[in-house]
Amino acid sequence: MSRAALRGARRIVVKIGSSSLTDASGGGLDSGAVTAVADAVAGRFAAGTQVVLVSSGAIAAGLAPLGLTTRPRDLATQQAAASVGQGLLVAHYTRAFAAHGLTVAQVLLTAEDVIRRAQYKNGQRALERLLALGMVPVINENDTVATDEIRFGDNDRLAALVAHVVQADALVLLTDVDALYTGHPRLADSRRISVVAHPGELDGVEVSQRGSGVGTGGMTTKVEAAMTATGAGIPTLVAAARDIAPALAGQDVGTWFEATHARPRTRRLWLAHAASTRGSLMLDDGAVAAITDGKRSLLAAGVVDVSGTFDPGDPVELLTPTGSVVARGLAGYGSEELPERLGLSSGVLRERFGADRPVVHRDDLVVLRPKVHRTR
Repeated sequence: MSRAALRGARRIVVKIGSSSLTDASGGGLDSGAVTAVADAVAGRFAAGTQVVLVSSGAIAAGLAPLGLTTRPRDLATQQAAASVGQGLLVAHYTRAFAAHGLTVAQVLLTAEDVIRRAQYKNGQRALERLLALGMVPVINENDTVATDEIRFGDNDRLAALVAHVVQADALVLLTDVDALYTGHPRLADSRRISVVAHPGELDGVEVSQRGSGVGTGGMTTKVEAAMTATGAGIPTLVAAARDIAPALAGQDVGTWFEATHARPRTRRLWLAHAASTRGSLMLDDGAVAAITDGKRSLLAAGVVDVSGTFDPGDPVELLTPTGSVVARGLAGYGSEELPERLGLSSGVLRERFGADRPVVHRDDLVVLRPKVHRTR
């Protein structure tokens, strides 16, 4: 899918950050910015494209009502600001989209909702139904009750996961920087990177610049989200929020990340990027080769150690002999019954226990690729 194909996409996920929705002082929502987002998204709806909007801004919106001038550092005050600001944020979106005859549906998620499989599937069904009914889902992290997840990457990672959940044709990440550059955007010799066809093209590219004072992300989280999405078969555009209309129209703005892999099953993406593991299994070299190069199931004969407490069906990490994470999968045995089976062949398992099954079946296993982008 090319950048130009955005104009005819069936379904798009659009994410916008806090800094792009607040006024110049960072002390409150900019109603003009919210209206601009609604106008552009409504235009895509009118053209027949379904849009899921992942929007930050709840904490930023709650600063002014609480008499705060900067984003609080302590968790309790962040949660209070989110509680006050979320209603204001949705009220702004409700008014802005109502002008186009569209209804907003608020969806609040925490990382737990994409970590636990049942909640993940429930969210998928709910979003599909909302889109079928012609709603505009506005998704935000549930910062009021989140703990560590409140620093989830400024919703960028969440947006990438949502894009796969709803089977989007593309992901658009809007920020206050107009594109990814070869160096820091303020340097005279930095040049806009128009297209990233493969992750290796980012070797040596500076992506560590910090986000604004009201947000939590920066270009690093945008690139990481783009790698997650493109690795799942979803092309991604990173562009400036002020360019939302030309971005959604497929014009040459921002940086376009081409999809690098076929779209995996939802379970595999969940395992790779969302699942919270309950333990780990250390493998020998033969087992590592079998699950990576051979694409086989993990058998007990190749497991040399077990860590953590988990039940059958729980996500676990699979480690190389040096301790590096090479894959994730759903355990076929619990942590209590697995140790007595370590290193045993299938024949011995059948003889000793009456049956044998894979420690992790290949259909429940995903090999993890290492991070490919680097910063200077």
